[in-house]
Amino acid sequence: MPRNGQTPTSVPSCAPVPSLLGIETSCDETAAAVFSLQGQLLSNLVASQHEVHGRFGGVVPELASRKHVEKIEEVTQAALEQARVRWPDLRAIAVTQGPGLAGALVVGVSFGKALAYALGVPCIGVHHLEGHIASAWLEHPDFATPCIVLVVSGGHTHLYLVPQRGEYRLLGKTLDDAAGEAFDKGAKMLGLSYPGGPALDRLAQTGDPSVVRFPRPYLNKGGFNFSFSGLKTSLLYYLRRQSLQTSSSPAHVASGYQEAIVDVLVEKSFRAVRRYGVDGLAVVGGVSANSRLRTVLQARAEKEGIRLALPRMHFCTDNAAMVAAAGWWAYQEQRWASWDLDAQPGLAIGATMPASPPPNLP
Repeated sequence: MPRNGQTPTSVPSCAPVPSLLGIETSCDETAAAVFSLQGQLLSNLVASQHEVHGRFGGVVPELASRKHVEKIEEVTQAALEQARVRWPDLRAIAVTQGPGLAGALVVGVSFGKALAYALGVPCIGVHHLEGHIASAWLEHPDFATPCIVLVVSGGHTHLYLVPQRGEYRLLGKTLDDAAGEAFDKGAKMLGLSYPGGPALDRLAQTGDPSVVRFPRPYLNKGGFNFSFSGLKTSLLYYLRRQSLQTSSSPAHVASGYQEAIVDVLVEKSFRAVRRYGVDGLAVVGGVSANSRLRTVLQARAEKEGIRLALPRMHFCTDNAAMVAAAGWWAYQEQRWASWDLDAQPGLAIGATMPASPPPNLP
């Protein structure tokens, strides 16, 4: 970040590339990405904190915030260098405003605002879920609306009808645990390493989902809402009743548990596709990286003739490319934030800044 009015010179001299910088710090990933104003992703860097939180079996908010403070300037500088973009080339800063961990969000928002002020460019607040939704168009820029979008991650399981870009109609959401949380806590019960979701996915690939069958919660009720707390309880009771060594292998249990989550997510998503008469489905968020979910979605979409948008793996989990992409759309619509932009851990989608003139810049 520029200090004392000086512009860093570490980026090689090159022709100006008017660009937008995206910053993501909503949880435990410190990320920065550069997006050209022509709509091209130029860089996307993520500093993971898995080693920091692994010994605790989950994210410790205070530690996450401290790590963001340590890493955010380094990651941002590296993203600029990778993109071969200079500080003066930046035309706007897009930063995740919420939802997320309060302390983690504050680091990103404060850094983004300070950087925007120092450079004399607008700052754009991005909703974390809108960022995930934007990742579908990173991979499929011609993906048409209206469509159904399933946002499924460690903290969110939301199903939306998207009549057009930037317009989101909530159809259903989890009433308790998110699907990603169910994966993580199920993995912990099985004694798997952190992060639990990917570890359970790997184990389940060696098992047979038909050996141990778990209930499909809320599959045939609740409209488009989800509920996964009862499924976690079913796994807990199963493990209490059975000895994995004498009944079913851990791989079979993991596979059966995973299959229950996948069945519910896929069935409700395609019911929404049929109900609203659209021919497109996008599935985004960290859980969209699950190998079984991707396989089932692709087979079902092909069978039913539905267009499917699945981001590539490194766009599924938290990243700044999705924030930059969402910010780029907001930039086109001149949706700037004022200088009192603040972190909002419980921010509702659609509650970010409306279109407005640029704030008074230095």
